[in-house]
Amino acid sequence: MSDAAVLELRDVVRTFHQGDTDIEVLRGVNLALHAGETVALTGPSGAGKSTLLHIAGLLERPGSGDVLVAERACANLGDAERTRLRCESLGFIYQFHYLLPEFSALENVMLPQMIAGRSRTQARERAAALLESLGLRNRESHRPARLSGGEQQRVAIARAVANVPAVLLADEPTGNLDEETAEVVFDALLCLVRENGLGALVATHNEALARRMDRWVRFEAGRLVERNPA
Repeated sequence: MSDAAVLELRDVVRTFHQGDTDIEVLRGVNLALHAGETVALTGPSGAGKSTLLHIAGLLERPGSGDVLVAERACANLGDAERTRLRCESLGFIYQFHYLLPEFSALENVMLPQMIAGRSRTQARERAAALLESLGLRNRESHRPARLSGGEQQRVAIARAVANVPAVLLADEPTGNLDEETAEVVFDALLCLVRENGLGALVATHNEALARRMDRWVRFEAGRLVERNPA
């Protein structure tokens, strides 16, 4: 694990307005995520895990505070620059795979690379290598409908890390899988994070998986509290 912080949240506040009521979901959240580090994010439903991931991923703006990606402050960046940073420095994995159904597994992993400017040949080589590392060498020509749930999620992981982002944000990445398949998918995720030196922030309800990460933080009253993974 590197000392470099690839993602920082500084005094992040997010309030939602419902009628005459203000609901302060994030109350001055602070977090530093380092290269090569995995951090589990837990808390009850509605605590703010997805909101925090959206803000960290520059999909939402905080009410106040700042988000730093690769040491770059993002609070005052325009939409175009935020989009560029998402493409270059951030990878996303969701509970559902969101693969494009008309494309093969290989093509789904190639597409974000080609959007980022890689040639088709470079994108194909990188995609094939990632899928092979995830045990999907014989499935790369299959479309998502012909893949199992665990295979679909492993393709989604390959797609998320294809452009070698500094930060990987995962929202319940094994939430739709049975226990055995979840273990296989999570093992693959950890392996890729460590091989590529990414910083990974993983929201999960699965405390067994949370204990396997380098750090564990939990929402309590709108703030993050460190827990011991052991």
